[in-house]
Amino acid sequence: MEQQSLFRNRTFIFLFIGSFLALIGFSMFFMTTTWFVISDLGSASSLGLILIAITVPRILMMAFGGVLADKFKKTTIMFSTSSIQGVLLVIIFLLQNANQLTFLYLIILGSIFGTLDAFSGPAGTSLIPKIVEKNQIKQANAIIQGLGQIAFVIGPVIAGSIMEFGGVTTAYLASSIIVLLSAFFMFPPFLKEGPVVNTVKQTPFRDLIEGISYVKASRFLITGILILITLNFFAFGAITIAIPILVEMYGGTPINLSYIDAALGAGMLVSTAIIGMIKIRRRGLTSIAGLIATLIVALAFSQIPNLYILTALAFFIGFTMSFVFIPFFTSAQEDTDPRIMGRVMSIVFLAMNGFDPLAYASVTLLVSRGFDIQLVILSFSFFGLIIALAILWRGHTFRSYKSDY
Repeated sequence: MEQQSLFRNRTFIFLFIGSFLALIGFSMFFMTTTWFVISDLGSASSLGLILIAITVPRILMMAFGGVLADKFKKTTIMFSTSSIQGVLLVIIFLLQNANQLTFLYLIILGSIFGTLDAFSGPAGTSLIPKIVEKNQIKQANAIIQGLGQIAFVIGPVIAGSIMEFGGVTTAYLASSIIVLLSAFFMFPPFLKEGPVVNTVKQTPFRDLIEGISYVKASRFLITGILILITLNFFAFGAITIAIPILVEMYGGTPINLSYIDAALGAGMLVSTAIIGMIKIRRRGLTSIAGLIATLIVALAFSQIPNLYILTALAFFIGFTMSFVFIPFFTSAQEDTDPRIMGRVMSIVFLAMNGFDPLAYASVTLLVSRGFDIQLVILSFSFFGLIIALAILWRGHTFRSYKSDY
């Protein structure tokens, strides 16, 4: 029997359109907030605190987001979170339109926004193996990730252009409309998700412990999680907080910030397209090599005082990053028991996103204490590279992992 193409799979199409729009809206919100805090509030430390407020609740709730994803319909979770996030962005727009958007409001609304994201991320990732064939998981991941990177290219450019000509208020309005539109495509009757696989009756705490025990028993998962932590703390997290500081320091405008963010997304887009077309057998080794390459480019990024060259280096950081997480994500999805998929994916998501706020806080603290931002990024990249080389040397099980698909 001929296998159905992913592009004839209605559930998959609606999933990636909804995810695509949600990421455009989120990247617009993130970039608009970043510029608003740096330019209007005029404080790098305030930016760090707001980014922490967005990400810390997400971390605290991420594991329980996986528990929910295993117990309830994933499509219902995704639709509900996108709808509420859209409403939150409308509130932010209304506050800014009335000149009432303060640091405190951004802290409160940002923390609620991040909390909701803790539930949608594991639900979306664990839904993929449920709606596509096993040998299509890598291609599905590459498409979803590729569209995500297109979103992170388009979102900052749209937000930067809107802010350049229409201001911050208009940018918040546009992001709220796009996020609400994403909820429309995630409406459960459109996605037609199958029944919930996990029918074991136990407390949420026991569900969580079961998921943690499953991950601890797998050396492959443990090593992959360590790789994601290294990537997101020493490279991506540190550079994310550094980019707007560097743009402001070198006299840039919102357009310069959007160019660098777009270049980062464009690099990820190109590499995810390549990954979707080629067969990667040595996925573990590929992830380690991608991590080492990302950190080497980050070292160069730390030493360049030119916004145009930084834009080019941001492209290569994005390009190498996809080779770190897509091969690992795909292998984890292929090999994990479907009954426990949501919890495992939530722990993987926690590793991928949970150390961002620590990076934000560390970089912000060091800069506020007078350390040069380029020296800070150089130090982070160097220590991350040492850890990556240690993983290459010691991680035999992960390094030798091969896939049949």
